Amino acid sequence: MFKVGDYIIYGSIGVCKVADIGPIDIRELSKNKDYYTLVPVYSNGSKVFTPTDNNKVVMRPIIQKEDAMRLIDRIDEIETIWVDDEKRREQIYKEALKKCDCMECIKIIKTLYQRKQSRIAAGKKATSSDTKYFEIAEDSLYGELAISLQMKKDEVQQYIVQRVKLQEATQ
Repeated sequence: MFKVGDYIIYGSIGVCKVADIGPIDIRELSKNKDYYTLVPVYSNGSKVFTPTDNNKVVMRPIIQKEDAMRLIDRIDEIETIWVDDEKRREQIYKEALKKCDCMECIKIIKTLYQRKQSRIAAGKKATSSDTKYFEIAEDSLYGELAISLQMKKDEVQQYIVQRVKLQEATQ
């Protein structure tokens, strides 16, 4: 069970802060059940109420700083997701994103970055589907890492790039 003040991942909403735990006063909901009141970190003014025993949506603690650093240091080793069939590839991206896992986001980002570079080299643009999943994966990954690494979300990408370059230079 999470505690008030914890940062967690809540499904596709992403990073949320646990604002309260307990029964909530909404007529349609059970009064003898505890709920998390979650405040999405990157959506101002909204709240999410979910049962503490909810097992239909991924709810997990955010990645710890040490684990985030190790993950970033392993980015070059993380495999990409190459699937030739367009519809199957999109389905794989959807399934990967549903896991709400940093490693899966990195796989998508790496794959789509390489795919975009390949398409540009062939005189083509990135597909709208590729752009969509690239942005979703980046948003999810950078949002979580920003909290773990205690930095602003818009600083995370540059931090990762610099750290990966440093890793490559020391090898």
